[in-house]
Amino acid sequence: MKLYYSPVTCSLASHIALHEAGLSFEIIPVNLKTKTYPNGNFMEINPKGYVPVLELSNGERLTEGVAILQYIADQKKESGLMPPPQTMNYYHELEWLNYIATELHKSYGPLWHSDTGDEARDKTIQQLKTKYDFVQAHLQQHEFLVGDSFTIADAYLFTILNWNRFVKLDLSPWPALVSFLKKTGERPSVEKAVAAEKSGKQRL
Repeated sequence: MKLYYSPVTCSLASHIALHEAGLSFEIIPVNLKTKTYPNGNFMEINPKGYVPVLELSNGERLTEGVAILQYIADQKKESGLMPPPQTMNYYHELEWLNYIATELHKSYGPLWHSDTGDEARDKTIQQLKTKYDFVQAHLQQHEFLVGDSFTIADAYLFTILNWNRFVKLDLSPWPALVSFLKKTGERPSVEKAVAAEKSGKQRL
């Protein structure tokens, strides 16, 4: 398999999940500004123009982070990255994946653009703070988002929370989030993914 990624983006969650599942894969860096990758035009890989993209051994490609995360989890069900189907934890996992994607991930959009005005930026920050209050309340009572072990939702949440250092949003008012970031950042899968993306190493 090949994972097309760009450092600091949401593709990190898929990268972490691949390590957690113990799958064999290669990572291909993408320049999102120029829409290129080492072998050519990234738009030919994904006409949507963004990462992640997971290319399977038969050449078929998957896009959209949540779909890729679920596919990875399904390849190694014994990893526990996704709770068993038709259990309540399974539906809670979907609940969290959707919340992170729509309420947290997408909320960062205005913060990445230099032309976002101060008023719009402040409004976005306030909305994020309210959402972080919700996640904080949950993590004060639970070590992981769902069940008693690390799942793809945790990989996704770690990736999004990690963006706060780039948009200069102090997480100290949410100690459970700070603890979650630290604990998750110490997982071998996370350390491997972060190190590989920093070094630009392509083959794992």
